[in-house]
Amino acid sequence: MTALVRAEGVHKSFGDLQVLKGIDLDVADGEVLCLLGPSGSGKSTFLRCINHLEQISRGRIWVGDQVIGYEPRGGKLHELDERSVARQRQSVGMVFQRFNLFPHLTALENVIEGPVQVKRETKATAVARAEGLLARVGLADKRDAYPRQLSGGQQQRVAIARALAMEPSLLLFDEPTSALDPELVGEVLEVMKDLAKSGLTMIVVTHEIGFAREVADRVAFMDAGAIVEIGAPGAVLDHPEHPRTRAFLQRVL
Repeated sequence: MTALVRAEGVHKSFGDLQVLKGIDLDVADGEVLCLLGPSGSGKSTFLRCINHLEQISRGRIWVGDQVIGYEPRGGKLHELDERSVARQRQSVGMVFQRFNLFPHLTALENVIEGPVQVKRETKATAVARAEGLLARVGLADKRDAYPRQLSGGQQQRVAIARALAMEPSLLLFDEPTSALDPELVGEVLEVMKDLAKSGLTMIVVTHEIGFAREVADRVAFMDAGAIVEIGAPGAVLDHPEHPRTRAFLQRVL
């Protein structure tokens, strides 16, 4: 299968703190990859580097045929301006821990904001797609509700619909259930399972081991800024080879 995402030698430092230490990774078109690991292992930072919310210190990341954040010219990489980076980001959706919905907009208005303001779609086109997406995430009846009127799980499902409204080729999830009450986690995971079945390419930072086992094509375990182990869920989760992976799984399971 063709790689949709390719990371080569990705390093990221914040001052003297080295957070990513040479990430090499391919994610195939249509693949679901779950990133596991302890807090502080670099998972979320790596995700943010994929759509250039964080600028990498060294290495390259491709999404499709584009080097994210840069343009190759004359054998060198030249950093893109913010408008060009924003254009690249249109093909990469991101769902955050904390929903990040606009509080003054209804669910429907949150979902149409990107297509209308960024992609310059007509409002009628954006509304028709948004209504379909809200129905897909089980919130057709909440189109006119404001975020404050929705549970955390409902807000996160609106956030997923908002990301899908831009018709991305890649969807990134940064611990999408970690801010939710335990009884609301399942409704968000069900939507994500449905997306995985539809063939959307997804990279998911998660602590939900059951979800990773059921949905992921591959699982990668990260520790101290590096990918320590990667493979099929059954192999990594049931028969981990690396002692660090084994210790982590014993603790979380």
